[in-house]
Amino acid sequence: MLFFAPICHNLRSTIDKPLYDIVVVGAGPTGLACGLFARRAGLQHIVVDRGTLVNTIVGYPNSMTFFSTSERLSLGGVPFSSPNIRPTREEAVAYYRGVAESEQVNLLLQTEVSGLQKRGEEFYLATSRGELRGRNVILATGYFDQTNRLGVEGEELPHVHHYYKEPYQHYNQRVLVIGGRNSAVEAALDLYRNGVHVTMIHRGEAIGKSVKYWVRPDIENRISSGEIQMFWNTEVEKILSDEVILRNNLTGELFQHPADAIYAMIGYRPDEKLLQAFGIDYDKETLVPAYDPLTFETNQKNLFLAGSVACGCKTWEIFIENGREHARTVIEEITRKIAQQS
Repeated sequence: MLFFAPICHNLRSTIDKPLYDIVVVGAGPTGLACGLFARRAGLQHIVVDRGTLVNTIVGYPNSMTFFSTSERLSLGGVPFSSPNIRPTREEAVAYYRGVAESEQVNLLLQTEVSGLQKRGEEFYLATSRGELRGRNVILATGYFDQTNRLGVEGEELPHVHHYYKEPYQHYNQRVLVIGGRNSAVEAALDLYRNGVHVTMIHRGEAIGKSVKYWVRPDIENRISSGEIQMFWNTEVEKILSDEVILRNNLTGELFQHPADAIYAMIGYRPDEKLLQAFGIDYDKETLVPAYDPLTFETNQKNLFLAGSVACGCKTWEIFIENGREHARTVIEEITRKIAQQS
């Protein structure tokens, strides 16, 4: 069976390229775990990513701390030591880099995968650095690279952001934060504590239930005191250069609010184009891919999922501490299949 994305039409012969037992697409913690277990199983593997190692974590806000403990973020029994109850972004990046080096995981970074073909029992992956060949492919791309969009006029203006890094450039500015979950709440608090005039809007009537329990009292107190202004049941109608037009979704009332910068922290989604390019069936509404929950094999033979890419838009269901467990299951299934063929 042959399947491919239109962007794969320039595929060329790869007779002289190595044939890997496993090609892992995505070098986040789950993809790294796949490479770790593949190497321990003696399988020829390569882990490819269009960014750097654990690119998502590198992109987190500088001051971010994890919800999980270091033990629950560790991979393959490699200890993750931290003086903090919950490790920081910097500690996590250093830990995963150490795992990659000590476990001799074969990495190919800063390399984008654009499509895939299958010829016989081999996969051919088109990348920005040429082709890769593999008997098995694991898609472990997560969802952080694809943001949900507001879908309103003005969203592409330069002062509108979908990722938050640090507050310092916004000192004494009027900043609007959109959303009601962890990323929005933590961005709003960080901005507030660094001399920014913060307003939040949320389409619901309360802060999300998944907000970290030690953060919730802080944001609720800032809102109740008026230190952070909050508009509940409110959505963006239009974005202008220095203000936004907002709409109350209960009454339909439109009103204007000043904004020098906007952070739309409204969540993330898997790369739908990559699912299509890989020939993976998925629910068009939720973007949840079709796969065997016992083996994580998709509708395409020898093409597997691992980590949060498997949860589609339900991004609260799979995270590092449970997504990392997929890696062991997938590698064990691939090892079993290879043993049957020999």
